[in-house]
Amino acid sequence: MVRRRGKIVLTTGVFDLIHAGHVRMLQEAKRLAGRNGKLVVVVARNDTVVKNKGRKPIFDERIRRFIVENLKPVDRAILGYRPLSFEKILKEIKPDVVVFGYDQREIRKRFEEFCRERGIKVRVVTLRRYRVGDINSTSDVFRRVLELTQG
Repeated sequence: MVRRRGKIVLTTGVFDLIHAGHVRMLQEAKRLAGRNGKLVVVVARNDTVVKNKGRKPIFDERIRRFIVENLKPVDRAILGYRPLSFEKILKEIKPDVVVFGYDQREIRKRFEEFCRERGIKVRVVTLRRYRVGDINSTSDVFRRVLELTQG
């Protein structure tokens, strides 16, 4: 009997201040990989964070990659390419599924256009925003810290 390999699922993000929403999203992405599947996470480079978020990350890219790689659902974490390269990522990772978070509409759109133009077949999934408690985004974390330090 030949054992079929699990799927490779790829996702990406900043992962600056890890919160429950991140963990739930990574759990769901890993679930999409199925039995024997792998979850690979591309962690955004510092300069990409500045460009896309308009702020420097709190943690350096190497620290963020280390943290993400050590989360239970994650099998491998890599830093993004400079400049951003869908082609290099697809060639290296060879994903069956690419997962985007609810707040990654722009990069998802660019990725889908890239694949369509080149005839690349890969399943694209957008996950919902996960609510676990009252802090479910990095913005929520920032707000809470400000509340606690100012009042």
